[in-house]
Amino acid sequence: MTRFTRRQLLGAGLGTAAMGLLTGCATPGTQSVNAAPTIPAAGAPVRLTYWAWLKDFQNVADVWNAQNPNIQVDVVWIPGGNAGGYQKLYSALAAGGGPDLAQVEFRSIPEFMLVNGLVDLSRYGANDHAHLYDPTLWKQVSYTGGVYGIPQDAGPMGMFYQPAILDKVGGSVPKTWDEWAAVAAELRSVDSYLDCFPISDASPFAAFAGQAGAQWLRPEADGWVINMTDDATLNTARFFDKAIDDDLVTTAYGAFSPGWFAAAAKGGIASTITGSWGDALVQGVSGSEGKWRVAPMPTWNGTGFGSSYLGGSTAAVLANSKHPKEALEFAVWLTTTKEGIDAGIKNSGIGWSPNPDFIGTDRQQPSAFFGGQSYNEEVFVPATRQQNPDWSWWPITQQSFNILSDGFRKKAFGTSLVDSVAASEQQIMTVFRNKGLTIRKETA
Repeated sequence: MTRFTRRQLLGAGLGTAAMGLLTGCATPGTQSVNAAPTIPAAGAPVRLTYWAWLKDFQNVADVWNAQNPNIQVDVVWIPGGNAGGYQKLYSALAAGGGPDLAQVEFRSIPEFMLVNGLVDLSRYGANDHAHLYDPTLWKQVSYTGGVYGIPQDAGPMGMFYQPAILDKVGGSVPKTWDEWAAVAAELRSVDSYLDCFPISDASPFAAFAGQAGAQWLRPEADGWVINMTDDATLNTARFFDKAIDDDLVTTAYGAFSPGWFAAAAKGGIASTITGSWGDALVQGVSGSEGKWRVAPMPTWNGTGFGSSYLGGSTAAVLANSKHPKEALEFAVWLTTTKEGIDAGIKNSGIGWSPNPDFIGTDRQQPSAFFGGQSYNEEVFVPATRQQNPDWSWWPITQQSFNILSDGFRKKAFGTSLVDSVAASEQQIMTVFRNKGLTIRKETA
């Protein structure tokens, strides 16, 4: 993954007004807190605030609080990032306030950096802890010596499937995407779909393309470089164009929607390829205990990578914090220690641990729901070691996904995914330029 500076993020001269347009709110800060002297550790007890959308997260903080009387943490629940949480954070930053820490998705780190919203934690010793984290995830918070969040959870991808449905056609678990297509075709003879394709959410497609080796955007000294029409992306689009055209997947609903749950319970959906966090959602399928298993994600016939990440967030320290050193201490405890990781799983069902040496006590156990399978260690631990290290996030990621999703919806009216990807690339470039960001198309 390319590491880049805030200057490169600014795209060769993004001004203050453009920063405000980027976030859709008042510019939180026009001067970087990271240019100011570091704030020393407090000599007295402090109280930190952490805004997050994880449920019952105060119970996790209370485990820390019981052991650390001089650094107490209060959790405030906010809606999920793009469901209103980020707007609350931007507004609080603009008003000169906000929490010490906040849950920020990996893909949103660059947008918060653009508005001077995050503390560079390398100035407070974050790199001393880098060895405790999954290297791929650490790269997604690291920008030219700076560290702008602490990896909190992730979503390595695998395939959740119902063996009894595959058995109807004598199908084995597909190891490659070509095998996947063959099994999908056979399942149509028994009125089942192997999976769905969510035309209203481009995130899974991005993960599939990333697995194939795509790197859509990267920063250079003169601005951003975009390439969404590379072989990896277009081959992925062609594959799913054909899958949709041949009725191998349904586009009537997305994974874990009401329609999906109903179909999965009746045998109309055999599997879903998603992040590790899908295990809790699959358990919501009526009457399905013991009927599901987990396998590695299919691969692209010897090219690309073994898995991909779908979702994931950080514990980021916001620019107006008066206690960044203490906030970092809590974030590292939360994400690397046995006590912190186990508390997050038990109380909040937090996603995959960013600490490669400890996935959580509960996740080391065989699962009764998944037929006694130790799927976390069998599938998801290896998946974390098979990631695309060159995939990186960019400003306006969510807007980019919205553009791509709008294009995918046109599939129902005859527009191919391939054409939508190419058109979306042009629209994304226009949005970059309209916001004062410099961008150019990759050339051979």
